[in-house]
Amino acid sequence: MLKILLLFVVLIAGIIFGPLLAGHQGYVLIQTDDWDIETSVTSLVIMFILLQLALLLIGWSYRRFIGTGSKAYSWFSFRKRNRARKQTGMALMKLAEGDFKEVEKLMSRNADYAEQPVVNYLLAAEAAQQRGDEFRVQQHLERAAELADTNQLPVDITRVRILLAQNENHAARTGVDELLNQAPRHPEVLRLAEVAYTRTAAWQALLDIIPSMQKIALHTDDELAQLRQKAYIGIMGQKMSENGCDGLKNWWKAQPRKVHHDNALRVVLAEHLIECNDPDTAQTIILDGIKRQYDERLILLLPRLKNTDASAILKVLNSLIKQHGPTPLLNSTLGQIAMQQGQWVQAEEAFRNALKQRPDVHDFAWLADALDKQKKSQESAKVRKDALLMTLKKDSVIFEEPKKSQ
Repeated sequence: MLKILLLFVVLIAGIIFGPLLAGHQGYVLIQTDDWDIETSVTSLVIMFILLQLALLLIGWSYRRFIGTGSKAYSWFSFRKRNRARKQTGMALMKLAEGDFKEVEKLMSRNADYAEQPVVNYLLAAEAAQQRGDEFRVQQHLERAAELADTNQLPVDITRVRILLAQNENHAARTGVDELLNQAPRHPEVLRLAEVAYTRTAAWQALLDIIPSMQKIALHTDDELAQLRQKAYIGIMGQKMSENGCDGLKNWWKAQPRKVHHDNALRVVLAEHLIECNDPDTAQTIILDGIKRQYDERLILLLPRLKNTDASAILKVLNSLIKQHGPTPLLNSTLGQIAMQQGQWVQAEEAFRNALKQRPDVHDFAWLADALDKQKKSQESAKVRKDALLMTLKKDSVIFEEPKKSQ
């Protein structure tokens, strides 16, 4: 604007002072090797002004042309961004409908112009995985990795999640290990790690991340306790498979007191010891657990012990009956141990006491065997008849239940 104003000032000045200087225009000579240019001062000034006007016109035209191109580019970009936003919204609706083919198509189309292009490509990858198109999965993940630049965590999490969905468990475990190095307390990373470690039987690794789960309250205390037990049980199975009974016992000795006091683990340990024909150690494990805390799971294992010190078991059972009363389980267990020792009278009494409290087919059968050993044939036959009638009655009730529901 200032230049244009100056030009107008010069023109007005020329109009005013031109006539005054008409007779005193002066003389200008421009001489070169081949040319001689002669003109007046007034003509030179006029040409200079016209040249300035031409340059201004060219500059204005250039700026207008550039501005038009920029506006056109901005318009097209806005149009694509607007379209990407609408397509993303439509994709989310299709995701709710479960139409993964449309989800992938809408998420990936114009994804580069979306508000969060990385998210679009990751969702497109998961939709492609749902359709089983592994090529498109890798294509979308690679593009998301390019756009994510230094923030690769969302891409890596999605990649591991897809690997787990494809049952590529060992590859997923490798990815989880890398993720835990980047974000050891990230909730989704820990969830994926739990799944990957469980599927690959990496029980010790699962135990190692449980404290992190507890700190961020990923699961309730009861759920974490169950997960911890599951991991320990898995480790015991591995020790048993790798090093046999001795390896399992050595591992148990090295565990802290908190593990030793877990009766659920004692049950599994005792079962393994019974399987590998070490009833003496199993008996010690079971009785120590029962003395510390009454647990029916441990009591149920007592009849499975063979060639052990039955007197110690009978002593503990009689003590439990005094403390907790003559429960059906304690009486039944007492009867089974007495039978193993050939104490038929004590076995008969125990089974009768158990049956007074609740009918049980197994107790009827064991009672009949104890009576047979005492040459009480008639009583034995009656007991077997009662057991048969009870079984038939139970079966008839089960058979009639569907009719009642109809």
